[in-house]
Amino acid sequence: QEQLVESGGGLVQAGGSLRLSCAASGRTFNNYPMGWFRQAPGKEREFVAAISWSGDRTLYTDSVKGRFTISRGNAKNTVYLQMNSLKPEDTAVYYCNGGTYLSDSHYYPGARSWGQGTQVTVSS
Repeated sequence: QEQLVESGGGLVQAGGSLRLSCAASGRTFNNYPMGWFRQAPGKEREFVAAISWSGDRTLYTDSVKGRFTISRGNAKNTVYLQMNSLKPEDTAVYYCNGGTYLSDSHYYPGARSWGQGTQVTVSS
């Protein structure tokens, strides 16, 4: 059995910050990377950030570099997304994912591992 639970979303003004959390359970996630995706209305789900199992490697989409930071908790199946300097275009439902592989340029998500999502709304 596997489970992904996101939390931390909400409403924030432009320039503000939020910290998203994802708690995963189940052996599916052992020794695998984890990542965050987001989906805005009318758009496809977009990759945001990923982190290796050990936490020694991270990957970000260009639009969030320098603003977002992905990290793992002491429990490797816990992942956070610190979002600073938020912009209205960051508004989306954010999903965490247990992946299969993380290269130096691409994150390969796990098809069976998606959370329910948490809404992030950034106002002007």
